[in-house]
Amino acid sequence: MLTVLDARATPIKQIHARLQHGAPQPTPDMEAQVRAICERVRTEGDRALLDYTRQWDCPTLDALEVSAQEFDAAYQQVSESTLSAIRHAAARVRRFHKPMRPQSWHVLEAHGGWLGQIVRPLARVGVYAPGGRARYPSTVIMNAVPARVAGVEEIILCTPPQQDGSVPASVLVAARESGVQRVFKVGGAQAIAAMAYGTETLPAVEKIVGPGNLYVALAKRLLWGVVGVDLWAGPSEVAVIADAHANPAYIAADLLTQLEHGAESVGYLFTPSARVLQETLAALEAQLHERARQAILRESLAHSLAVLTRSLPEAFELANLAAPEHLTLMVQQPMHWLSHVRNAGCILLGSDTPQSAGDYLAGPSHTLPTGRAARFESPVSVETFLKRSSVIALSRDALRQLAPDILALADEEGFEAHAAAVQIRLQHEENDANA
Repeated sequence: MLTVLDARATPIKQIHARLQHGAPQPTPDMEAQVRAICERVRTEGDRALLDYTRQWDCPTLDALEVSAQEFDAAYQQVSESTLSAIRHAAARVRRFHKPMRPQSWHVLEAHGGWLGQIVRPLARVGVYAPGGRARYPSTVIMNAVPARVAGVEEIILCTPPQQDGSVPASVLVAARESGVQRVFKVGGAQAIAAMAYGTETLPAVEKIVGPGNLYVALAKRLLWGVVGVDLWAGPSEVAVIADAHANPAYIAADLLTQLEHGAESVGYLFTPSARVLQETLAALEAQLHERARQAILRESLAHSLAVLTRSLPEAFELANLAAPEHLTLMVQQPMHWLSHVRNAGCILLGSDTPQSAGDYLAGPSHTLPTGRAARFESPVSVETFLKRSSVIALSRDALRQLAPDILALADEEGFEAHAAAVQIRLQHEENDANA
């Protein structure tokens, strides 16, 4: 069960230390292994991808790309309820993101000319979805739909095949419904390298998004600069702030929702109510016996934390320090307390907003910053798939007005050529006037 700390009896530095663990860091051996994988993919292309995939996923894999026949068969294999849910989720994610797209803009210069910004979508992006023994159609939707809304021309998906060489039907259907054009049976660090460098079969992309294990995250970190990446997506995190009116059964259920993602997931409960804390512990134990992933849940609970705070404001202070991926406010008047939240990937308000609604159907992408990155990062959204170019157009009169300060700053920084680029233009103007 999770560790319980009483803020009234525990040194605050000890509590802070537990909340500032940050993202899991790779070992030197892991980094060397990922570097070797990326280099082999860069130099050997498809041959490396097939070797790695046969070694770790499907021993008999003979083709990297999902065929049109496999897409067609997927629609025959999924249930009507799954197909309906996928389409409903994609529609809600699309609706949420459409108003978000920024526009190009410009302002006029007082002495002639204009300044502005052009907003353009990326041309091709790659989505990574974990796989193997699991299937994540929701991850495909949450990453591909915002890219499509942004106007990305081509979206590809990489996901590990199952042992028989197939990709789960629900993942293929989600890909097709979300606007993904091509799907490849490649996972792990090798998939990230393939999308970064390109191979004979996989095209190189401009940006890679989507969660994965530590090897996937490390590959994204190492290849940043070769390709754009979204964020460091580590183990799932969930935090609940609860007051004395919160329902302990709901708190327990929301904690277990995210903790079942994996044994490295972490949960936090911050509450000033000793009764709510104790009843939540009892509810966790009761619900654990009903969960198929009980072993994973117990392991993730073992490094999770509950803090009995001295006040509700202190609960918010500690939650902001943890900067969790998901944060539920199970308090009276959650809208009043929303302004107290500074750091969180996704904020869920009230007792009727379960964590699973955010993961599957509400609308915002569930690809969120983890490892305290919510202090400075944002969820995947339309803006993830856009780039901006600044535009400067000056008239000669505007340049003349700006020249003294340009020259002064160039002189201060010791860049003579910067100054000359202005002076030569003004000198030509003066010569033309005297001619």
